[in-house]
Amino acid sequence: MAMVSMPFSVRSLNSHNLRPTKRYSGMAFATSRKEAVSVGVKITTQGEGHLPKLVLTSDGGSEAEIYLFGGCITSWKVPSGRDLLFVRPDAVFDKTKPISGGIPHCFPQFGPGKMQQHGFARNMDWSLVESENVEGNPIVTLELKDGPYSRAMWDFSFQARYKVILSTKSISTELIVTNTDNKPFSFSSALHTYFRASISGVSVKGLKGCKTLNKDPDPKNPIEGREERDAIIFPGFVDCIYLDAPKELHLHNGLGDVISIENTNWSDAVLWNPHLQMEACYKDFVCVENAKSFPAT
Repeated sequence: MAMVSMPFSVRSLNSHNLRPTKRYSGMAFATSRKEAVSVGVKITTQGEGHLPKLVLTSDGGSEAEIYLFGGCITSWKVPSGRDLLFVRPDAVFDKTKPISGGIPHCFPQFGPGKMQQHGFARNMDWSLVESENVEGNPIVTLELKDGPYSRAMWDFSFQARYKVILSTKSISTELIVTNTDNKPFSFSSALHTYFRASISGVSVKGLKGCKTLNKDPDPKNPIEGREERDAIIFPGFVDCIYLDAPKELHLHNGLGDVISIENTNWSDAVLWNPHLQMEACYKDFVCVENAKSFPAT
């Protein structure tokens, strides 16, 4: 049995506050059958399209929403009430397609390939298996297992567990993929994170020196290069993979927020903004994604 763990954390910062994120653990369990499954955690069927969602609230006043369909975090509000994530206006909540926005899963395939775009994890119902509250911070763990839908595309037995920890100034996740099959498999993956932004003022810092695979103009034949800029801006269409990315990036969202994006075991970063391909909303978001863009075993 093989297992891969990939933690990820984002924090709302000001320029003088670069403290490490605290990590918590505990063993309190609850079931998803109750409306309030743990202190600071509620499950409701009053999400968009009447889909079930979790609402997490920390003692510090931050809040997050997670839909069980796709295991998708759709909202992360800091104590001031500002939502730092973005859901596209064309998003649908009827299970006919993945939720377009927030933090969708790309698993077990990132991008195009042998199966549908970005795999199947964002198209399936995840289940709530654990819930707890540690020092005022709600923690939930979602689970996805193989079934007929996934096996029709990818004939392996697996277990994916996704832990989400909400604290006052940060939201942290950990994705653990376990091979429960009797044969090995490999996969690629990403957290396709949409951040609320004013694109004309956006910059991303921390990627200087990284090898790049630029998917503009031809995503099927990316151009290799090396990032030379201290701060990456978005004057037009951007779709670029940064290989062997550092463990921390800083996103200036153009709205006055500085967001620290930290990761462990996500080897790459992806920057994306569709520009005029999504004329109705491209000015309002930017994707800064943690990825393992080439297969992990």
